[in-house]
Amino acid sequence: MFAGTALAVAAAMLLSGCGSDDGAKGGGSAADSAGDKAPASQSAPPKERAPEKGTHEVTLEVGGTGKVAVMYHAASSGFEERSLPWTLTEVVELTDAEQRVGYLVTAVPGTITAADGSLRQAPCVIKVDGRKVADNNSGKSPKGCKFTIKG
Repeated sequence: MFAGTALAVAAAMLLSGCGSDDGAKGGGSAADSAGDKAPASQSAPPKERAPEKGTHEVTLEVGGTGKVAVMYHAASSGFEERSLPWTLTEVVELTDAEQRVGYLVTAVPGTITAADGSLRQAPCVIKVDGRKVADNNSGKSPKGCKFTIKG
């Protein structure tokens, strides 16, 4: 059963470059070009830089105990046995085309033994820029976790 799920997700990752364009999002704001610089004589504390457009921090998490095979795709991809709990954080830099059509990130864990003795998929979560964007309902959904980043 896991092999079928893994194959389906692998096929989806290969096809993730295809999609429809729902329109490019607007450019920068007026404040971006409004010359809001402090005069040279004032020494203002340095502002924390916002991430560049198209750059996102992606965190993949798989919960549980023991070891499980995990197939994942963020900035890198892999299909490996991992000790749980497992976390991977990477910076994903989207091309202009990926910003328009989207970039698929996935985490598909194998099965673990639940508290009642049944087998079910390990719980997974995807966070983009610190915000939880996908989960598999604590392992109750057999589809794993996937999210398409745009912009």
